[in-house]
Amino acid sequence: MSDAILSARGLHKSYALGRRKVEVLHGVSLEIASGDFLSLQGASGAGKSTLLHLLGGLDEPSAGEVFAADQSLFGMGASHLAKWRNREVGFVFQSYHLLPEFDALENVTLPARMAHTVSGVAEQRGRELLERVGLAKRIHHLPTELSGGEQQRVALARALINRPRILFADEPTGNLDSKIGGEVLDLLCELQREAELTMIIATHDDTVAARAHVTFRLADGLIAEQ
Repeated sequence: MSDAILSARGLHKSYALGRRKVEVLHGVSLEIASGDFLSLQGASGAGKSTLLHLLGGLDEPSAGEVFAADQSLFGMGASHLAKWRNREVGFVFQSYHLLPEFDALENVTLPARMAHTVSGVAEQRGRELLERVGLAKRIHHLPTELSGGEQQRVALARALINRPRILFADEPTGNLDSKIGGEVLDLLCELQREAELTMIIATHDDTVAARAHVTFRLADGLIAEQ
């Protein structure tokens, strides 16, 4: 039995590109312990985002397995996998993915409502998280009324609404300037420590990767060094 909260064994991922098959990952294996802060680093096209999406159950491998503790993600069935993602995992993406017709609080509480959390409990938790990320006075603003940095803070609060054990972040500072990106990164690290989250960040940025406890470097679809 493994002590890893998340592990991958022999992951391959390929895509059809016209008549050609492009293999992005070539048999990646790794183990992630509970509470680890891990970065996946590499150049554009190295397979960072692909690996992150496989580990988070957003995409299926062409071959190989991903395990949450000792349970196969892709062997648990679509409905159970969706529940696992919503309850155990939070995602932060480069492009925020906020719903434009929802205000900040509504965006944050959406995953809680999907998990059938009592409305008042979800709203209270959402308000607390928005206050924690410095947006207590912006809770009823629409995404178009928020700066890029503020939108990413809303996305971070949304990722934490269901108290996940694992947080995935795909280039979370990629659309932000260095000052705002640094503030968002500081906040991510603070929240990781406070909640004792397992956090996996995909990044090409050495500054972001340097904050992690462990770095896996991807090159040509393989872990090149650690």
